[in-house]
Amino acid sequence: MAFPQSFMDELAARSDIVDIVGQYVPLVSKSGSYWGCCPFHSEKTPSFHVLPDKQMYYCFGCKKGGGVVNFIMEEENLSFPEAVRFLAKRAGMEVPEDQGDREAGRRRQRLLDLNRDAARFYYQLLQRPEGRAVQEYLDRRKIRKATAVKFGMGASLDSWDTLLTAMTQKGYTKAELLDAGLVVQNKNGGLYDKFRNRLMLPVIDTRGDVVAFGSRVLDKSEPKYMNSSETPVYSKRRVLYGLNLAKKTKRPNIILCEGNLDIVTLHQAGFDNAVASMGTALTVEQTRLLSRFTKELVLCYDNDNAGKIATERALQILNNSEFSVKVLQLPRRLVDGEYVKQDADDFIKFQGPDAFERLLNGSENGVEFRMAQVAGKYDLSSDEARIAYCGEISDLLAALPSAVEREIYTARAAETAKITPEAMKLEVQRAFKRRQARDKKAELRRDLNPAAQLQPRERSLRYDNIRSARAEEGILRLLLLDESLFPPEQPLTPEQFSSPLLGKAFDLLWQARQAGRTPSVTSLLGQLSPEEMSHITAICQQPESTKNGRQALADYIRVVQTEADKRAGGVTDPLLAATEKYKDKKGTGGKQHG
Repeated sequence: MAFPQSFMDELAARSDIVDIVGQYVPLVSKSGSYWGCCPFHSEKTPSFHVLPDKQMYYCFGCKKGGGVVNFIMEEENLSFPEAVRFLAKRAGMEVPEDQGDREAGRRRQRLLDLNRDAARFYYQLLQRPEGRAVQEYLDRRKIRKATAVKFGMGASLDSWDTLLTAMTQKGYTKAELLDAGLVVQNKNGGLYDKFRNRLMLPVIDTRGDVVAFGSRVLDKSEPKYMNSSETPVYSKRRVLYGLNLAKKTKRPNIILCEGNLDIVTLHQAGFDNAVASMGTALTVEQTRLLSRFTKELVLCYDNDNAGKIATERALQILNNSEFSVKVLQLPRRLVDGEYVKQDADDFIKFQGPDAFERLLNGSENGVEFRMAQVAGKYDLSSDEARIAYCGEISDLLAALPSAVEREIYTARAAETAKITPEAMKLEVQRAFKRRQARDKKAELRRDLNPAAQLQPRERSLRYDNIRSARAEEGILRLLLLDESLFPPEQPLTPEQFSSPLLGKAFDLLWQARQAGRTPSVTSLLGQLSPEEMSHITAICQQPESTKNGRQALADYIRVVQTEADKRAGGVTDPLLAATEKYKDKKGTGGKQHG
């Protein structure tokens, strides 16, 4: 919605960006601004920059930026109106709502209320005789009543419309039940309960809201596990089962598992730091969520091929992150003379909590896990296999950022391959040099295509006229740096800008100035998408001197006017034309000249 600008100005004044961001990210003050590790992507070296004088943030790593509302939208997974309400509540301000947004907020709250009432209904059924089958299943799984209560477990009956009937009687509409994913519509338009004859596991977010459900069938039917589909209040990429409980743990790390029932068993055994993703591999959004509560992760996926693939994917996401990452590999279990896989739930039941604690304390780091995976591919009694192993492991070790790490693990790889440390070191050095050469080639290709370096990352924001766009960026930078540079009369129309985004931003800043407000990033809030705000913030990070600001502004304006006149006459941007020529030569195998 379009909130009144006076309200947005006051909200921005009461929501200092350093205070807000500092609640999520440890910040260090340097030369009047603040730095920290970005909460939006994994990194070890701080590239997240907060500028209190401009009330904005920007990450030089993932290129996300904006004002305080944009930060809350990203961090809390909220829409613009929801983020405004979030900050207004924090500042003790009443939000001026229009009818449409009041309705959207009411609809979201109705879905949360419906999920809560459904969870209570399932819970109550578990306590009744009708829920006996689910209770017997919990008994077989050795899940105690106190644990079931802690996780809010419930029962869905072997019936088509038990929940549908109960919730409509409480006043919820069939449309709301469909929106919440609690009922399914058949081909004839009839509705029936999605979850039937199942153990129900409510998914509770870190704010305490029931946002979805997981479930487990009681018999051999399929699917064994069924989760809620995505809804207006639930995104599986942004939720971790059990984090609402694990965030309170006194343990130094968080254990990441695959299954919901693994989490239940681990918590019952005293490992209250366990969480699970909701039927997905680990996502960047989930790592951002985890970073609020821990800096050490232990990956404990199943010890089958799928579990190993999931572990490798998680390690790739967490590579070079601020997290310290370990891998806990569960051993296979001997059953009737055959070794079978086991998950955390199986291990706790058959080996006990003490054995799991020993495994947890001895869990290996991500590099050791990857090295073991590579070694497992080869029969190292064969000379050919040892040579192949050395080639693959040297590529892995060459990618390590730390020279100390490379030396330590190179020595271990040499032991595994039964060769001298010196020979293994030479292989790693060669692989490291090959990697450096590839990086230099990539950098050279970028240098040969200068126009591409000037383009925004988002394809939808790409410039059609590089020369004009660079001048347009300069205009915005100068006006945001020093509002006294605004001319008395509007020198350009938004249509004269080659970039619609930059023209729109210029117009919004001009309107703010004309209304007697201070033109700033706040003037753009709610008018631009998160990607557009990130791009405008990136522009502001580029160097610009106001020493001869008036002359610089006049020069920029003249370039924009000249290029607008050329476009009107059908003249092509020469830099873009050169870029296309470079691409054509590259694509047809033509010789390239530096």
